[in-house]
Amino acid sequence: MTDFIRFFIPIYFIVFFAVCFLGISIAVAKKIGKSPNVLPKDDSSYALVGSYFKLILVVLFVYTVLSLVFPDSGAYFTIHFLKRPLFQCVGVGLMLLAFIWVVIAQFQMRDSWRIGIDDQMKTELITTGLFQYSRNPIFFGMTLSLVGFFFAFPTVIAFFLLIIGSILMQIQIRLEEEHLLRQHGSVYLTYKKRVGRMLSLY
Repeated sequence: MTDFIRFFIPIYFIVFFAVCFLGISIAVAKKIGKSPNVLPKDDSSYALVGSYFKLILVVLFVYTVLSLVFPDSGAYFTIHFLKRPLFQCVGVGLMLLAFIWVVIAQFQMRDSWRIGIDDQMKTELITTGLFQYSRNPIFFGMTLSLVGFFFAFPTVIAFFLLIIGSILMQIQIRLEEEHLLRQHGSVYLTYKKRVGRMLSLY
């Protein structure tokens, strides 16, 4: 199981980012005529959050690849009481579920998908599909993938990536909520009261 996890995790994240960031970015860019990556490059606090998020993604990628190349290096950071086949199976299951969930959510967002906040173009407020159960299904899926990563590969570094990544996503979510409220007003307020930020269980 350990060897499977060692190969599965870097391949998973490579496919995840290729499909859920690069692939969807290219598809949306062709439809809207510009890049959907609208994260600012100034010295604002919003740009800083974006920079830290990119840094976390780089650290995650480098860490998983290094763990594949140097399998014994993770032994120093492993949380041994969590390194159980059951936890690893749950972790892999959560990661696969998260990938499918994010792909579906992105498909349902269609042309409204952005990396960041688009102040130049009004996007449609999506409230159907997975958005009936989560106002932020993509961020929920990304969080779920990090939880699964920690279960499958229980190390101190994976834990900190989960915590820091989750904090950055929660900050980004709140920035986007303010933007959506400005764009959609009472329609968004009604939606916000009906559906939970991460997940609504009826």
